[in-house]
Amino acid sequence: MGYFRNGTYVGRIWSKKNNGPSVVKIIDNDIYDITTKEIPTVSSLLELENPIDYIKQNSGNKITSIDEIDSNVENKNFDPEIRLLAPCDLQVVKACGVTFAKSMVERVIEERASGDLKKAKELRASIGDLIGSNLKNIVPGSQKAQDVKEVLIKEGLWSQYLEVGIGKDAEVFTKAQVLSSVGHGAEVGLHPISNWNNPEPEIVLAINSKSKIIGASLGNDVNLRDVEGRSALLLGKAKDNNASCSIGPFIRLFDETYNLNDVRQAEIHMTVEGEDNFKLNGSSFMSEISRDPEDLVNQTCSRHHQYPDGFMLFLGTLFAPTEDRDKKGEGFTHKVGDKVIITEKNLGKLVNYVNLSTECPEWTFGISDLYKNFSKRNLIS
Repeated sequence: MGYFRNGTYVGRIWSKKNNGPSVVKIIDNDIYDITTKEIPTVSSLLELENPIDYIKQNSGNKITSIDEIDSNVENKNFDPEIRLLAPCDLQVVKACGVTFAKSMVERVIEERASGDLKKAKELRASIGDLIGSNLKNIVPGSQKAQDVKEVLIKEGLWSQYLEVGIGKDAEVFTKAQVLSSVGHGAEVGLHPISNWNNPEPEIVLAINSKSKIIGASLGNDVNLRDVEGRSALLLGKAKDNNASCSIGPFIRLFDETYNLNDVRQAEIHMTVEGEDNFKLNGSSFMSEISRDPEDLVNQTCSRHHQYPDGFMLFLGTLFAPTEDRDKKGEGFTHKVGDKVIITEKNLGKLVNYVNLSTECPEWTFGISDLYKNFSKRNLIS
């Protein structure tokens, strides 16, 4: 990958030899197993007072290289001897929606179109500019936001998406179950009922049980636009399906080389390459986010809700593709076989291949399996 010469990176690998996961760190271009009985999970590592000291002091055992991992990814080898997993384990995976004005407008259009992508194009032309112009430089929850809300209500344009976009309360939902996320090189899943969907390239924060932001990763919050567009109450069906959450390749920990201000200025780039020779490029600029990442963390975890094993938090995306793929006016949607490449200069490259959620490998390794595996490997008492 060429991204990991500086900084502190941790993640997880699946080894056929161990028939289970291990915690790893990166030194230059190589991956080292640093799993111990004291620290068998990434979650437990991030709970340490100073996880970076632990990482530096534990030399670990070299098990593979980034080049070998990437070779398997490029060759679509989904079942090698060693593969990357999502870099989180016991953490709950949460996500924030409607955190950028442009994507907020698209959510309103989805709702008004009731999931009909042809109708969406007409609505985009008629109301997109009006809503967008009213939302520039608005601080969510401010008096100005309240004033705009009243104007939009009078225009008949108010929406539940605008409520979470500019209201005082952010949209925070559970994206994926513990241990269900996939990692770099895996297939990502689309529910077969969907005909209008897209990737969502995002920054994902790693937060411990004390609400301390420890680091960041990349994520793909696979989204079914037609399902959510029919009703926001179908959010769970639109967001949480087999292999619909990808995180990786690693978590970069905050240290002297990288901190939250770098997250605030991150530029996330994405390319979709189809087997039909279609190519889509897009970007998401964190400087345009409507809510500060710390505010989103505080709205997720405080006295009202705790996460004893920590949590991962998707911060939302500016990316909402409208480019036509096949027929004019029908916009973009995935096809099976699409290659999705998400990059950010400080966090690396996350690559996944699109398939139906019913065709992706089933998620079968849960929490009980994890601890049975640890017991066999003498990683727990």
